[in-house]
Amino acid sequence: MNVVLVGYRGTGKSVVGALLAQQLGLRVISLDAEIVRLAGQPIPEIVEQQGWPAFRDLEEQVVRDACAGDGQVIDCGGGVIEREANFSELRSAGPVFWLTASNETIVRRIQGDDQRPSLTGQKSFTEEVAEVMQRRAPLYQRIAHHRIDTDDRTVEQVVGQIRRRLAS
Repeated sequence: MNVVLVGYRGTGKSVVGALLAQQLGLRVISLDAEIVRLAGQPIPEIVEQQGWPAFRDLEEQVVRDACAGDGQVIDCGGGVIEREANFSELRSAGPVFWLTASNETIVRRIQGDDQRPSLTGQKSFTEEVAEVMQRRAPLYQRIAHHRIDTDDRTVEQVVGQIRRRLAS
C-alpha cells in the first residue's frame, strides 16, 4: 500500500507524511528530496539554472520511480499537479490525500523558507500564494481521493483523520 500526499507548500505534507509513515510502518518518500538528490543541487538552483520545465521533467521522472514502489507515504512537492502525466501515476499508486490550509496559514508557515523558489517572480509572497492557490485548487481537487483541512489542527489530528479514512 502507498499513501500519496498532495497540496500547496506549507500545508503539512512533510510533517504529516513522516508521522503517518511511522505509525503505519511505511517508508516516507519526499519527492522534493529525491529531486535534490538526483540533481545534486537544491531546487532553487535547479530552477534558476535550468528553468521550471527542466525541474518539472525531473519531478515527473521521480514521480514514476516512486509510484513503482510499494509500502510508502509519498510526500509530493506542491506543484506535482502541474504535469498531467503525474495524475494517473499518483492516483494509481494509492489513495491521494489533498492537504489544505488557508492562504494566511500557508503564508505564516512558509514565509521564511528560502528553499522554495518564487513561483511568480514578481508578486509579494502573500499575493503569490493567493494567485497560485487559485490556479492549482481545481487540479488538487481533481487528483485527490480525499481532502483534509490542516488549519488549526495538530499533526496528530491530521494523521488520525487520514488513518480513519484509510480504515473506512
